[in-house]
Amino acid sequence: MKKNKVKKEKEKWEQKCLKPVMEKHPERKEEFITTSSQSIDRLYTPAELEDWDYLEKLGFPGSYPYTRGVQPTMYRGRLWTMRQFAGFGTAEETNARFKYLLNHGETGLSTAFDYPTLYGYDTDHPMARGEFGKCGVAISSLQDMEILFDGIDPGKVSTSMTINGPASVLWAFYIAMAEKKGVPPENLRGTIQNDILKEYIAQKSFIFPPEPSMRLIVDTFEYGSKHLPKWNTISISGYHIREAGSTAVQELAFTLADGLEYVRAGMERGLDVDEFAPRLSFFFNAHNDFFEEIAKYRAARRIWAREMKETFGAKNPRSWWMRFHTQTAGCSLTAQQPEVNLIRVTIQALAAIMGGTQSLHTNSMDEALALPSEKAVRLALRTQQVIAHESGAVNTIDPLGGSYHVEWLTDHMEEETYKYFDKIESLGGVIPALKKGYLQKEIADAASIYQREIDDKKRTVVGVNEFKLDEPLEIPILEMDPEGERMQIQRLKSLRKNRDNAKVESTLEYLRKVAEGDDNTMPAILDCVKAYATLGEITQVLKDVFGEYEEPIIF
Repeated sequence: MKKNKVKKEKEKWEQKCLKPVMEKHPERKEEFITTSSQSIDRLYTPAELEDWDYLEKLGFPGSYPYTRGVQPTMYRGRLWTMRQFAGFGTAEETNARFKYLLNHGETGLSTAFDYPTLYGYDTDHPMARGEFGKCGVAISSLQDMEILFDGIDPGKVSTSMTINGPASVLWAFYIAMAEKKGVPPENLRGTIQNDILKEYIAQKSFIFPPEPSMRLIVDTFEYGSKHLPKWNTISISGYHIREAGSTAVQELAFTLADGLEYVRAGMERGLDVDEFAPRLSFFFNAHNDFFEEIAKYRAARRIWAREMKETFGAKNPRSWWMRFHTQTAGCSLTAQQPEVNLIRVTIQALAAIMGGTQSLHTNSMDEALALPSEKAVRLALRTQQVIAHESGAVNTIDPLGGSYHVEWLTDHMEEETYKYFDKIESLGGVIPALKKGYLQKEIADAASIYQREIDDKKRTVVGVNEFKLDEPLEIPILEMDPEGERMQIQRLKSLRKNRDNAKVESTLEYLRKVAEGDDNTMPAILDCVKAYATLGEITQVLKDVFGEYEEPIIF
């Protein structure tokens, strides 16, 4: 049926069918909006898809432009990797949680680190006081990494590590730990987040200025392409951008802009794009609006494939693939009626799967209150398993492909993303834009609008501004070992006393010389790690050479 005929028929329907009903029974709201405050029409038809071409916009799964997925069979061939973010307290406590998750069917480990570790501090540093083990596990040395993976074969499990500023150091801990277990680097599978640009934009756990930070990241690209061919040396992350309050379009646009910046940096180093681009991976948020999130993932794949092929001239189809991990939206979880979070997470997880994610973490119902308990994390994992084995959602590829609503949303998000690309380019690129505060202000403004909509009850949050209850909390809350910090500090003291300190000093001095020059820093960092230099000692050497970044004050 031709679009102009559909348009005329829709107009007739609006007059003859819709209007009489609306006069008697008006719609519930004047405006229906997505989680990102995008207005949504009451009905979508082919008339809303101007110049829409199936082969150009969709094509087939496993084929350019990958809107429908990067694998020809998607989940009919292999399910996504089921991960649960795990990390708290000591390495011993998190090791026990890892084993618990693996025993309950998890197929990949995702490691959370505490804030001192994220900032490159050892546990006994004055800046670490009060933060030990609270938002992740404390890892200060190779010895801690050895304890973290005690009894776990790194050659048989894929490990993701959410670490950015000191990513190369934590990666070196992991590589050295695996080598001591007899697992060579070329057999290791996993991901380091290693995305410093989003730290300046959103999460703020940066250490060094942008330029030397980019150098360290490209060092990992180069080293990984030669020695760890199965490892993803970066997970370009929109997750934290969304958690900071961005819209779905901002998450998409800023994440892809960061990704393109990393590709430019790698190519400026002289790396062949097809040598490192196949190991680039992404990390997205799955928020509450089911259709908006699905459209976001589909648009992301299409944009990335086009830019890699047409802008950067990548020849290897694997360089065109956008492979991504998804985590359900922590910022959507409520402390009120926490069991309701199970329902939110289920909808979010289903959106990620319908959108074609390669890996998924489902948040636990108690995460607005504390780090997840064993029962809560098991239920979160069971959510994925029920979707995978009972829902039927995985039986066909891109089941919402061709939906007029989803295709309109996908096209709209793509158009809005390119508008942001143009604005960022007009400001000189990602790093100049973040130094001017543009990206941060866009996110802050979006967060303010979202909160105002909740306060004004334009947006309903169950249990928060509607359907409230006054009842005591009935779910168990995780408690960490109160002696954990003392044990960790004592372990550090013993390590510094018993290691070969002359060798430590020698390797640290060599790292300083490498950092002052232009050579790749990874081999020198690995030497330090194998001598049992601590995270704080290695980071301090790099601070001495690179300096520390102070964010500009933005009004």
